Amino acid sequence: MKELNIVVQNPTGLHARPAKIFVNTAKQFKSDIRVHHGTKKANAKSLISMLTLGVETGTSIRIVVDGVDEETALTALETAVADGLGEAEQINQTDPKPTNGQESSTASTIPEQDGLVRGIAAAPGIAIGPIFQLRRAEVRIEETFGGASAEETRLQTAIEQARGQLAALHQQMHARSGASEAAIFEVHLEILDDPDLLDAVLGKIGQQQPAAQAWQSIIEARAKLMAGLDDPLLAARAADIHDVGYRVLRLLVGADDQGLRLPEHPVIVVAHDLSPSDTASLPKDRVLGFCTAVGGPTAHSAIIARALSLPAVVSAGSGVLDLANNTPAILDGRSGTLTINPDAQVVAQARQAQATWRQQQELAARTAADPAITPDGHRIEVVANVGGLADAQAAMLAGAEGVGLLRTEFLFLDRATAPSEEEQFTVYRDIAQAMQGQAVIVRTLDIGGDKPLPYIEVPPEANPFLGERGIRLCLNRPHLLREQVRAILRAAQHGRLRIMFPMIADIGELRAARTIVEEVRAELNGPAVEIGIMIEIPSAALMADVLATEVDFFSVGTNDLTQYTLAMDRQHPSLAGKADGLHPAVLRLIARTVDAAHAAGKWVGVCGELGADPQAVPILMGLGVDELSVSVPAIPTVKAQIRTQTLATARELAQKALACATAQEVRNLEG
Repeated sequence: MKELNIVVQNPTGLHARPAKIFVNTAKQFKSDIRVHHGTKKANAKSLISMLTLGVETGTSIRIVVDGVDEETALTALETAVADGLGEAEQINQTDPKPTNGQESSTASTIPEQDGLVRGIAAAPGIAIGPIFQLRRAEVRIEETFGGASAEETRLQTAIEQARGQLAALHQQMHARSGASEAAIFEVHLEILDDPDLLDAVLGKIGQQQPAAQAWQSIIEARAKLMAGLDDPLLAARAADIHDVGYRVLRLLVGADDQGLRLPEHPVIVVAHDLSPSDTASLPKDRVLGFCTAVGGPTAHSAIIARALSLPAVVSAGSGVLDLANNTPAILDGRSGTLTINPDAQVVAQARQAQATWRQQQELAARTAADPAITPDGHRIEVVANVGGLADAQAAMLAGAEGVGLLRTEFLFLDRATAPSEEEQFTVYRDIAQAMQGQAVIVRTLDIGGDKPLPYIEVPPEANPFLGERGIRLCLNRPHLLREQVRAILRAAQHGRLRIMFPMIADIGELRAARTIVEEVRAELNGPAVEIGIMIEIPSAALMADVLATEVDFFSVGTNDLTQYTLAMDRQHPSLAGKADGLHPAVLRLIARTVDAAHAAGKWVGVCGELGADPQAVPILMGLGVDELSVSVPAIPTVKAQIRTQTLATARELAQKALACATAQEVRNLEG
């Protein structure tokens, strides 16, 4: 038996998707794996069991493994937790903040009046129309027991049908909104396959309960347990359990639709709550937006609403359920309000605000493929941060002008052995071809003490962020870097690939890495490719004038640069809010980097989260940044924002920012 105490550091603790990664990792091994949190204990191969632990960020868990592959299993789980369970570099998808600088005025243009219901803003936008109370069709359960074998067969058939429906919903959501939102239905599939859940239902059937009755009772018990958790993010996952449970229950009783009944004309849906499946299935031609009595902005239904650009207000109170159908209303997803029976003047102002909002969104989408050029003629390239082929394909559709950061870690994580050169080559080639001749910057493996891999021996470190990671790890294991460089150079025959080294601290590391590239290129007789480095360590920014003479470009990783400059772990639960990339110290390092690069005739990009921050975009422009590499969904709005501000104005704003004393002072500036 092996055991390990480890702190869960990813931003949202063990909520649905991180827990899914943990469970899927555990399922790869034969050993029995249990997780202890306080007085609670869970089966590590059961998603529902893991979710009911209520593990929040910054808390410790004990993993106990017993079996033939216990050592390998424990190492793999330690790796998964230390790597952040898929959230190490994730942009917060649940934050309903505005995505560009033009959105914030929309809510304030609608005056308040009597009949105003206040809830919580869940998805931006304005809907004007009649209310429709959406209620699920009741499910009637037959209590006749048909024998254990027959009931088990009915259950397995319903689960298989549900699995097919969820797979189709996942595919539909992926096509409409991308991998992140579609992953919600991967969680639903995981709930469907939960071994503890199935065993409990089969146990009830063994006690001569009909399959539908057994399924409903176990689902209700699990959902109630989840809803009672102290962490609101985890408690919100009870809706996912209900959603999956209701789907299977309807199939068990022979109702193969979702039970939603909507009128033929457009309405504002009002409901007690909406499940993720409900939300993803709402027809946009008949649903203008929705308001729920309960729920929160971090619930999966809210995430899906934002992905579908469907205005939403949640937690508006049970009073909204008493509103009559066809009552005129205005739903404002920015301010979190529902205005009942608005007068003519309020409706007119709401329509104007709605028109302005739509124009802004339509313009951004319509011009997504156009270059981002300021009114005074200065162009900023807007490219994408991607983590695989699907992201690259989505980036092309979103108007990306290339890939500014290909995170290659996805090839190395969640596996027992390193990817082969051939496997890497195939992925890099496919991404290069998907970008249709646009440049793709491939960042070499950025992994280390804080993100260990089971097949790379790295001794435990007291300060992993200051230890052997990024280029340091690869230079200490040159075979790893050499194999990756071979794959990149081979793939460069099929597109415009560039190589970028992470975590460069000084010229010696850069030269050592470049030597390996040149040696491999000579062996392959491969193409010459541009080579750049990440500026994410203060020493690199301070020595940018020296480094600029030996690279083709810089890319500023503002996430790490901020944490190293301010000595604040950007994932620390109480410090993360203070680790602001708009701190003047960080901005001064970026300015120094840009000046040094331009003096040497080189260009500079930004590939951290700051590149899509609406308050940061004009400041980065004014500092002279040449390229912004952002998440795929942010591409159209970042481009649209750049087109609204002159370079001259941006430069004035940047100089004011550099003279500020705090990040808050920078954010208070008026551009």
